[in-house]
Amino acid sequence: MARYYFGGANSIGKYVMRDGDTKPYEIVGVVGDAKYLEIRDAPGRTMYFNMFQEGRLFSQFELRTSVEPGSVVGEVRRTVRDVLKTVPVARVITLADQVEASIVPERLIATLSGLFGALGALIAAIGLYGLLSYTVARRTNEIGIRMALGATQSTMSRMVMGEALAMSCGGLLLGIPLAYWGKRFAASLIPDLPVESAFPIAFGAVVMIALALLAAYVPARRATRVDPVEALRYE
Repeated sequence: MARYYFGGANSIGKYVMRDGDTKPYEIVGVVGDAKYLEIRDAPGRTMYFNMFQEGRLFSQFELRTSVEPGSVVGEVRRTVRDVLKTVPVARVITLADQVEASIVPERLIATLSGLFGALGALIAAIGLYGLLSYTVARRTNEIGIRMALGATQSTMSRMVMGEALAMSCGGLLLGIPLAYWGKRFAASLIPDLPVESAFPIAFGAVVMIALALLAAYVPARRATRVDPVEALRYE
């Protein structure tokens, strides 16, 4: 408000008057921009008044404390009751609770997105497990021949795990650019959302690789237990 009406000039000591007022108000201080009513909106031009100068039916005041806000609620109520005997305290709420209440839709969407993401990762792991199990079953003859020619169990295990890793890395090559684009798109919908950190995408990539290797563990163990004689007879 000070920048809008006074530009770069010092506004302390000057007077303002609202529409419908009969007397001006002196500016005694200037505070930083604040999102007063809606956290999603840009800070508006706001003026704060002394609660005893306003003839409204209700007023609000804020208290800053270095301890847990909830621990001083009772003392605040008693102090107000002792000083202002005719003024009841209707509601006490912390700033953190106000912020939490204002972002309920975003938090709900984030929770649902996280649940759907976890479900998608689980489905991907199940699908990868089924694919690798089917691949091992189809390659039983090949595995038997390899082991008959001297391939060790560790070699066959590395082969199956390597295929799982290759599949997951191939998917990540397509998924990481899409995830980055989705991150930028989400940032365009929510003001002041930090998007510089690559940790969420990196964490998701590591989780997917871990799920792929975990899904490949059972087929890999199955491959190492193939008996060469039985594998050569397998159809």
